[in-house]
Amino acid sequence: MTTIDPTLGNLTPEEELVSVSKIKSGNPLPLVVRSFGKHYPVEFLRKVVAEVIATFLLVFVTCGSAAISGADESRIAKLGASIAGGLIVTVMIYAVGHISGAHMNPAVTTGFASVGRFPWKQVPLYAVAQLTGAIIASFTLKGLLHPITRLGTTAPSGTDVQALVMEIVVTFTMMFVTSAVATDNKAVGELAGLAVGSSVCITSILAGPVSGGSMNPARTLGPAIASEYYKGLWVYFIGPVIGTVLASWAYKFIRDADPAQPNSPHSLSLKLRRQKSEEERLSSRYPPNNQ
Repeated sequence: MTTIDPTLGNLTPEEELVSVSKIKSGNPLPLVVRSFGKHYPVEFLRKVVAEVIATFLLVFVTCGSAAISGADESRIAKLGASIAGGLIVTVMIYAVGHISGAHMNPAVTTGFASVGRFPWKQVPLYAVAQLTGAIIASFTLKGLLHPITRLGTTAPSGTDVQALVMEIVVTFTMMFVTSAVATDNKAVGELAGLAVGSSVCITSILAGPVSGGSMNPARTLGPAIASEYYKGLWVYFIGPVIGTVLASWAYKFIRDADPAQPNSPHSLSLKLRRQKSEEERLSSRYPPNNQ
């Protein structure tokens, strides 16, 4: 059965003839391109590029500092590596959060999608972008840090079950904070980067000795491929996804249970301060005409 493009009614007779002839000739490419452009506009492709860049920098800094620390702790301490991981998350949220949301993590994207905060149809491309950035960053580190062979890989130090539970708990913590500051208009959104980065730093310090504190499938897979080290890899795919989905639903439950209230005084004061600053800037640039 031949399927006719529903947009043909908006075309001229000549364009309809060309389109129908293409369908009959068995060339579905125009329809595929049109459908792709409808679901993934240019604005979305910019978001994908932003996710590639942000995840690249996340993995480059996090895994690079972890690799140097693992090879010689006198150069970068383990605490320093954890702090670097939290800081790069903070910086990237402020850099591209307004463009792509700065997920940098397939588990975070899945968590948002599970509660309707992100379209499911866009999840695969976001995940591909994040994995691409992580893999490129890992192979870049492989060339720069030679002869170090373990490029910030994460692996269970005890049993896989211990590492799995730890990844679920710390990822839950990170995602719970993220959901609070990124999706709730009653929270102080201006502090989102600092709050999420701090949670990543704190949880990685705790989880580091047990599971490596990945909380991110992309952050684990990229270094694993570059280092050819795959111990307990499944833990870092299942654990973070369970953690983000549980945290997203947990925060959705307590947010929906809380009756709508006006913005908090702190949030309002920040907005008023920013509005006042903008007004002062405009008045200094365009002084009033008293004549």
